Amino acid sequence: MEEVNRTAKIQFFFRPFSSDPEVQMVIFVAFLVMYLTALSGNTTIAAVVRTNPCLHVPMYFFLANLAVLEIFYTSSIAPLALANLLSMGKSPVSLAGCGTQMFFFVFLGVADCVLLAVMAYDRLVAICQPLRYALLMRWRLCVELVAGSLVLGFLLSLPLTISIFQLPFCRSNEIYHFYCDMPAVMRLACADTHVHQTVLYIVSFIVLSIPLVLISISYGFIVVAVSQIRSAEGRRRAGSTCSSHALVVLMQYGCTSFIYLSPNSSYSPEMGRIVSVVYTFITPILNPFIYSVRNKELRDALKKALRKL
Repeated sequence: MEEVNRTAKIQFFFRPFSSDPEVQMVIFVAFLVMYLTALSGNTTIAAVVRTNPCLHVPMYFFLANLAVLEIFYTSSIAPLALANLLSMGKSPVSLAGCGTQMFFFVFLGVADCVLLAVMAYDRLVAICQPLRYALLMRWRLCVELVAGSLVLGFLLSLPLTISIFQLPFCRSNEIYHFYCDMPAVMRLACADTHVHQTVLYIVSFIVLSIPLVLISISYGFIVVAVSQIRSAEGRRRAGSTCSSHALVVLMQYGCTSFIYLSPNSSYSPEMGRIVSVVYTFITPILNPFIYSVRNKELRDALKKALRKL
């Protein structure tokens, strides 16, 4: 009972990036600019798809849902990180607050990875089965695929978060990170975390490898189909939509795999914190720019919306 009470009263603090207040302020401004850019970019994508009837097709439906996911994904991290930067690591976060942040971060991250696999399947059907596309990608199926990615994220995130916060925390309460990431929090537990680390590795491997294999298979068929298109314009159009998605997949899966699939013995807290900036701040910024720059229909819709404004 005494151990439970001690754990319940614990407050965590995030280690500052630097002991120099001026450096912290520069990082704060950089994080704030990235956060606001990610919010505005993804909100614009979601709004344009929602208001433009020409974009009411499955591909843009998935893209709009990805944009909304990115908004909530980065918003689960940024406010607390910004407050920590301003206070030089002196802003405490309760055990419940840390657990809540971890739950939403993992929940939205898993849904993001699954949705990227769904988008690859959509491109596979569009390019390899164009005449049956409307039949195969019915709106009901599209909604079910998005809902399924959210349900899967919820079912994986909840037990993982609960299991980690059942550990006793009685050592240093300083998290070597700028948010409550699972590996960083587990390092503070004063109990054997070998089982938890193994479970986290297995779940991460499944979540990352299965969608990535499906994406790779989809792109294998797409490459074969595109190579058989006689029209140069047709190959260019098919390639542009797929290359945008491929760039996003490489950034998201590459950085996440580095954090969650690296052996625990080789885990570097400092490197983990730097790499995490990529998929929590930079990737949500780049997604709308990559898709809008390389996709003519979306680019034209954005120009039309700007002219109306």
